[in-house]
Amino acid sequence: MANSGQKVVLITGCSSGIGLRIAVTLAKDEKKRYHVIATMRDLKKKDKLVEAAGDVYGKTMMLLPLDVCSDESVKQCINNVKDRHIDILINNAGVGLLGPVESISIEEMKRVFETNFFGVVRMIKEVMPDMKKRRSGHIVVMSSVMGLQGVVFNDVYTASKFAMEGFCESMAVQLMKFNIRLSMIEPGPVHTEFETKMMEDVAKMEYPGADADTVRYFKDVYLPSSIDIFEAMGQTPEDIAKCTKKVIESSSPRFRNLTNNLYTPIVALKYADETGGLSVNTFYNLLFNFGPLMHITMSILKCLTCSCLRRRTISPN
Repeated sequence: MANSGQKVVLITGCSSGIGLRIAVTLAKDEKKRYHVIATMRDLKKKDKLVEAAGDVYGKTMMLLPLDVCSDESVKQCINNVKDRHIDILINNAGVGLLGPVESISIEEMKRVFETNFFGVVRMIKEVMPDMKKRRSGHIVVMSSVMGLQGVVFNDVYTASKFAMEGFCESMAVQLMKFNIRLSMIEPGPVHTEFETKMMEDVAKMEYPGADADTVRYFKDVYLPSSIDIFEAMGQTPEDIAKCTKKVIESSSPRFRNLTNNLYTPIVALKYADETGGLSVNTFYNLLFNFGPLMHITMSILKCLTCSCLRRRTISPN
């Protein structure tokens, strides 16, 4: 139970990665400003979180089961919070999907949207009425650079993030009238166990329905380039947690918060040309015409991005 003066923070998807680090970072706040309600679909996966939390588990952190894909689970989770009072909701739960779209079933696509989009909508719908009554609250959504700029072979995942960005951009206007803030956290590549395993798995998979050229472009062109980008520009879950903490502690939190300044020029391409041709052609050339050059560039960038520069990239300012 939260002490007087503590803000109640509910975080989805805390079994690993970014969600775990955000939960631990806030629960270990030196000033003890937060009472963290960490949630996950399967409580059998709580061991990593409990270990990372250490002695703050059971004090400034508690754990509740939550499946963002279930209306009943969402309602039950919020009902288990004292007075349904949540000051800060951090929507972090998400799933990825990578590969040629011809080989991805509609059911697989729906599962991505069920978590990445409708899961966020469910959570916001459940906490928003109480926040409106109090005329206070902060909703944080873990989005992605891919919610701003499409990335080849990430078609469905990108679409789910675009949908979420549009939904939240619309909601933010209404919520301001009730003194409720809405903030998007937009990381680029992040080194997590989930991402590493996914990259390893997709390299081994077969892709029925996709032609041989497309599969070759995916495995032999896209995947190596993606690995280069991850190694050169990737952040850690700790980086994203620090950025998120800065956002919720800001007196005037921004709506959009890119966590990695190295991605700012990439996103800017889209808005520099209203026809869309500049960004599409640039990404085409980088991937298919200048692949070797991009590999060299990423290797140089990896050397140049020293720890001091990486520290600078976690600020939302």
